[in-house]
Amino acid sequence: MKVAFVNLKRQYKTYKKEIDHAIQEVLDTAGFVMGPKNEEFEKAFAKFCNKKYCVGVNSGTDALFLALKAYGIGDGDEVITAPNSYTASAMAATNAGAKPIFTDVDSRSYNIDPTKIEAKITKKTKAIIPVHLYGQPADMDPIVTIAKKHNLIIIEDCCQAHGAKYKGKVLPHTDSGAFSFYPGKNLGAFGDGGAVVTSSKQIKTALEYLRNDGSIEKYVHKTIGYKSRLDTLQASILLTKLKHLKEFVEKRRRAAQKYNKLLKGVAQIKTPVEMDYAHNAYHIYAVLAERRDALKKYLRINGISTVIHYPTPIHLQEAYKDLVYKKGDFPISEELAAKTISLPMFPEIKGTEIEYVCETIRNFYSHQQR
Repeated sequence: MKVAFVNLKRQYKTYKKEIDHAIQEVLDTAGFVMGPKNEEFEKAFAKFCNKKYCVGVNSGTDALFLALKAYGIGDGDEVITAPNSYTASAMAATNAGAKPIFTDVDSRSYNIDPTKIEAKITKKTKAIIPVHLYGQPADMDPIVTIAKKHNLIIIEDCCQAHGAKYKGKVLPHTDSGAFSFYPGKNLGAFGDGGAVVTSSKQIKTALEYLRNDGSIEKYVHKTIGYKSRLDTLQASILLTKLKHLKEFVEKRRRAAQKYNKLLKGVAQIKTPVEMDYAHNAYHIYAVLAERRDALKKYLRINGISTVIHYPTPIHLQEAYKDLVYKKGDFPISEELAAKTISLPMFPEIKGTEIEYVCETIRNFYSHQQR
């Protein structure tokens, strides 16, 4: 049996009629840039996130970057975030002119450890970017307490957490959050896309200028901006798929529960822990595995596709060598990088596929013991 890590064709075939209609609507109107579907999607996604506004942009990376710019984060500022994520969370700060300051993560949630944040705060610190990694919400209440105490901005990296909940409420927990609509996400476009949701009218207006060359009126440029608009075709596709997002998340959660059940008792595997405050959206089903690299090879030989998120923490990436971090600085993040393997996870994954993956994992470790 072959099991894909993500099977995007399966979802398209399931909703083909709706999606084809959404695409055709845009083609018929020829409103390809900032068309009516953009506004429709932005209103619908803001409502889904329980926020007043949504501003569509061209990627999750730009969503983080432009959010920082909208809040006035720039040269000489410091932004605290975690090192065990995709580099965009740090790169957004760098591109804004700020310096990313890394803080190690909690060993159970894999998210930024609130107890370690205050030690990293200096006079230059202006913001915290908590990453809701793999769809598991970070513990936001203590982070909010710290931010209020030190007058810091919070921009939540929700790029893997569409539909995730913190203490019963859909993320983001605070005023603003950045999302990615990369095709494999819980809410995925047919190309790149992103958005910032916010409760602040001031931030919403700033983002509208920043994403469109500093302009909201044609040929009138009030500030220096960027070309970072969400394509109308993508907005129309996302609007259609948004209707099914809650269902997508629940299917992922059922798949995770099946994985947890079938992998229970495999001593060499540590399955993800859903924190008591969290409703995990399971964008990624990541486990910690002994002999991780050998397991990955064995699964590949047996037709199972896996991914390692993320093999090198951000602080050890060559791009950040100037920050002079070294191996051992963030031991939990580094251990996760050495042991994490992400198993196939998407809403349409079949129970038989999960069973085959888990059976193959059990076979690998039973062979190793002989």
